[in-house]
Amino acid sequence: MDGCLGHSHDHDHEDDVGASLRDCVDEPRVFCLNESIPNSGRAVLKTQEERLTDEPSLLSQYDPDDDPELLLHVPFTEAVSIKFVTIRGASGRETSSPPRTVRFFVNRTDLDFETARELEPAATLELLPPEHDAGGTIDYPLRPAGRFQSASSITLYFADNYAKMNDPDGDTLQTEVTFVGFKGKGTRAKRRAVEAVYETRGMKKDHKVPDEYGARHFI
Repeated sequence: MDGCLGHSHDHDHEDDVGASLRDCVDEPRVFCLNESIPNSGRAVLKTQEERLTDEPSLLSQYDPDDDPELLLHVPFTEAVSIKFVTIRGASGRETSSPPRTVRFFVNRTDLDFETARELEPAATLELLPPEHDAGGTIDYPLRPAGRFQSASSITLYFADNYAKMNDPDGDTLQTEVTFVGFKGKGTRAKRRAVEAVYETRGMKKDHKVPDEYGARHFI
């Protein structure tokens, strides 16, 4: 199998869309901007067995005057080819909402919220409403596939949530994510740093940087 070196949690989880890439995640280097609880971005990169659990979760900070955005950066221990992403949001909660729009950036280590809003992403997904989960998870293919090969890192920008779409003038609810997973294969190639320079960087408060798409439904 094209698994990654390191942990052994998901080595037996492989299907026709590829193996779980959780073993390839460089967990100590994962970070998330605008998370309510430190390191909760790491916590939602769960094993396949834990993907349906609601806790721990990743929750955006509460600010009634600001957007409930999240910026999750996931580096890998080796270059990987990412075929599918699985994202599960919390549903049925009064103070939070599952994410709706997610923008993906590959091999970028310099992103903040302003650049994530303005920069062209490798792909954009509009996640299905939470009722489509039906107690399972959905694998979304990442296209075009060529943009997700030889990836040393991937950054997910959660731009909005379903509460904001359903009631634009209503109270701002925090975005809440309970699981993020990736499927594909490792290349066993050593990761190389990618450098990019911006003249300006927009910061969100004190944070700084250190349809269905052929979706598959799993229960």
